[in-house]
Amino acid sequence: GHVLDNGLLRIHVDGAGLVRSAVDLATGRDAIAPGAAGNLLQLHRDDPPRWSARDLDTRRGDTHRDLDSAVRVDVTERGPLLAAVLVERTTGRSTITQRLILTAGSRVLAVETDVDWRERDTLLKAAWALDVHAEHSTGEIQFGHVERPTHENTAREAAMREMWAHRWIHVGEHGWGVALAGDSTYGYDVSRRTRADAGTTTTVRLSLLRAAHSPDPHADRGEHHFRHTVRPGAGIGEAIGEGYALNLPLRPGAPAPAGAPLVAVDHPDVVVEAVKLADDRSGDVVVRLYESRGGRARTRLTAGFTVTGACETDLLEETLAVRPHSGDAVALTLRPFQILTIRLARGGGTADSGTPGSRTAGSRATSSRTARAGDVRG
Repeated sequence: GHVLDNGLLRIHVDGAGLVRSAVDLATGRDAIAPGAAGNLLQLHRDDPPRWSARDLDTRRGDTHRDLDSAVRVDVTERGPLLAAVLVERTTGRSTITQRLILTAGSRVLAVETDVDWRERDTLLKAAWALDVHAEHSTGEIQFGHVERPTHENTAREAAMREMWAHRWIHVGEHGWGVALAGDSTYGYDVSRRTRADAGTTTTVRLSLLRAAHSPDPHADRGEHHFRHTVRPGAGIGEAIGEGYALNLPLRPGAPAPAGAPLVAVDHPDVVVEAVKLADDRSGDVVVRLYESRGGRARTRLTAGFTVTGACETDLLEETLAVRPHSGDAVALTLRPFQILTIRLARGGGTADSGTPGSRTAGSRATSSRTARAGDVRG
């Protein structure tokens, strides 16, 4: 097998391309359950009696085929800033190529998947058997998240076997958990069982691809590319951050001196979701933010430009209430999961004047990153 290690995370990939260990070196804890594996691809029969493209076939229980052998497992990158293992598999009809990537200074294992999909009435899942006693899973929805049980004690819970999440999933126990983020796939299921050693294995399975036969008999056939990440030792805050980092990566820009951000907040639970110019062309800046953790939060929204007025608006940018400001900052208190849209007037005028202007606004993002060397041994 091969070991990817960057001083923060140590990943063991066996000869079949399965993740046998994912150790959070800050705590010494392994995310993978004893004797189990992560990134185990599974093929499930998926031929529901009606609505082939809408419903999943639940009549066959958990009958599936594990893709636990590989055509090729090779190290393709050896550091110092990047280590990667290439894994190729085949179903007999389809080919699946994955790159397991660990970068210097990162606490996440990234999995890039390319599939030439030629199946029919089949569901492809990626299973991660985690050494976590999770009473529930947490999945992101727009501007928040919801918790769902990991057991099936009632008919309602059994009917919730396949669930959804926008960008991230989290399972954990007090003080420690694991986050999984994805860039384009949303379905998942979670189950748990008690092992012979009395520990608990919580298995998260990500739904990657389907092959429905109706109404389109060729649905999803062809080539696909997607990416997901696994972060051991994550809380909900880290899961939220990883969801954004994966789906909104930093983009290179023209060289420029570092400056103050366009807007900033000083509470870690408050997320700035959007920054834009007002639709009326006044030059005012509209900021949409929300409380992300499910609790109350007091924060200061600080602008990197001169603020002459502030108000709260609706989604149409119509004024709801004038907000006091001190200098270039606005004090805000948010309820759990509350969404706020704040309009900031720049230079002359007030935020609720609606006076068109000829001003323009720009933003610049800069990042300074210190990378520690990673290595790979095989």
